[in-house]
Amino acid sequence: MARVTVEDCIDKIENRFDLVLLAAHRARLISSGQQILVDRDRDKNPVVALREIAETALSPEDLSEDFIHSLQRHVEVDEPEAETAPALTPATGVDFDGEAQFDRMTEEDLLRGLEGLVPPAEVEEEGE
Repeated sequence: MARVTVEDCIDKIENRFDLVLLAAHRARLISSGQQILVDRDRDKNPVVALREIAETALSPEDLSEDFIHSLQRHVEVDEPEAETAPALTPATGVDFDGEAQFDRMTEEDLLRGLEGLVPPAEVEEEGE
């Protein structure tokens, strides 16, 4: 086969930046020992990767997914929680008829409570 060019691959992967990223990723995979899908013909790994893309020996979508997967460091898995929330009982603030009760506080009570708080930095200075 004649030398592969970008024009041979651009109809498979339209964005040239993506083409370079995916071909480089595939070349690294070949270097690490993955099976080559086309004849090597004494070509180096980047050329073999481009030839594989040009001959559609592998799907660009699959190659893209593999590239993204190789970059992921932490994969979040949604697992069900081990415990469910405990049922509310009358001792935890639920009325017998099932309605929650909340303490009411006026703005004045809140301000008085906040004024009584001492910042931690002032407490350390007084103790020295």
